[in-house]
Amino acid sequence: MEMNQIGQNRLTRCYYTLAINFINEKPTIMIPVKNLLLILASICFIIVIGGAVYEHIVIVPAWSAAPPASLSMYQGKYGINPAPFWMMIHPITLLLLIGSLITNWKNNRKKNILFVLVSYFAVLVITSIYFVPELLSITQTPYQDTVDTSLVHRASMWEMLSLVRLAFLVVLAIILLNALTKLNAKVIVESVAEVPLNYENDAKGG
Repeated sequence: MEMNQIGQNRLTRCYYTLAINFINEKPTIMIPVKNLLLILASICFIIVIGGAVYEHIVIVPAWSAAPPASLSMYQGKYGINPAPFWMMIHPITLLLLIGSLITNWKNNRKKNILFVLVSYFAVLVITSIYFVPELLSITQTPYQDTVDTSLVHRASMWEMLSLVRLAFLVVLAIILLNALTKLNAKVIVESVAEVPLNYENDAKGG
């Protein structure tokens, strides 16, 4: 019973000290650079996924349905051109991931960020080697009011592989978002560990 009372006294003192520190803490709007970079990197990464999801729901099924008859959206003076979006968002995301890795190198977020950065870079390399050239090769085929079975097969293969790529990016996003939660848990543990305990008073029941 006495040991249980001592444990309860220690736990009560921990919670009391944490509450006092929270109340007395001066309000601030400053966000640590390492947190800000990781948040921005996560936002950009999700934007990448959002753009890919939109294309796979709206754009890809339309142009891959029956090429070259289904390629009219890419043809002519006012054909759609999603390249500027991807050429902007990918470098920004890469730079933010690199910045996040550098600023979080000494904490337990490092492994998550490093894995996502290396994997994302590998995805971009594969995209530049296969996905972009194959997409341009198909969509720049001159429009005709006919269906080319070989183009249909290539388009279907491209779409399937692109969906695999998208699923992998979703997994990477989950890993990256998980990194945002890691340091918070560490801070709480450190805060509790710093709470002073008076063993003499605990032993006396005080």
